[in-house]
Amino acid sequence: MRNLLLTISFDGSNYHGWQVQENAITVQQTLQDAYERICGVRDNITGCSRTDSGVHANMYCCNIRTEKEIDCGKLTGALNAVLPDDIAVKSCAEVGYDFHARYDCKSKEYIYQIWNSENKHPFLYKYSLHHKYPLDEVFLSRCAKEFTGTHDFSAFCAAGSSVEDKVRTVSYAGLERDGDMVTFRVEADGFLYNMVRIMVGTLLGISCGKITESVGDIIESRDRERAGITAPPEGLFLNKIVY
Repeated sequence: MRNLLLTISFDGSNYHGWQVQENAITVQQTLQDAYERICGVRDNITGCSRTDSGVHANMYCCNIRTEKEIDCGKLTGALNAVLPDDIAVKSCAEVGYDFHARYDCKSKEYIYQIWNSENKHPFLYKYSLHHKYPLDEVFLSRCAKEFTGTHDFSAFCAAGSSVEDKVRTVSYAGLERDGDMVTFRVEADGFLYNMVRIMVGTLLGISCGKITESVGDIIESRDRERAGITAPPEGLFLNKIVY
């Protein structure tokens, strides 16, 4: 029995997230369909993380335990030949049998793109949030630094989440500007449901004066009602996985 690590990237616009769902097209299902077409078996594909509907990935990792002897390079080429254009396999490597794409992950980095211009961008509306009001990325970066450290992030978790332990360690959080594109970047050992999107919504709320509390005070409150809105999914990318 072999264990194969696939590194992929995908445009999530046409998918209801990663995980297989009834009556909805997902990235996992599409990848499993392609693998079955090539190998003739439906081996389970284990992903490194769930992603929301419409969220993208510059880097996403998954593993397949299989008895098939197909060469890794040939599998990469074959998958790319049959997958739709919005999913790409970047690499395939054989790893130890015990490797698990999700549980062996040490940290993940997400980015969220904000198109900060009075005018909308016809080619970026699927990959960024259009925010036409001024943003001070230097000030917001100072605010975002309060996300760093080990905290209970209950205030930044979507209501109804079944996760009991909401303590996570954030190693970096900040914003950077390149012309009209402002990018929020955050790395942590794990993320709660909608956590990054609520972080972004909170920073935007602070920017426009709708939220007057500090990020630190909101974290300490553990109260979802005191944080900002959940920013839309289009601007969110899973950017890097560290093992």
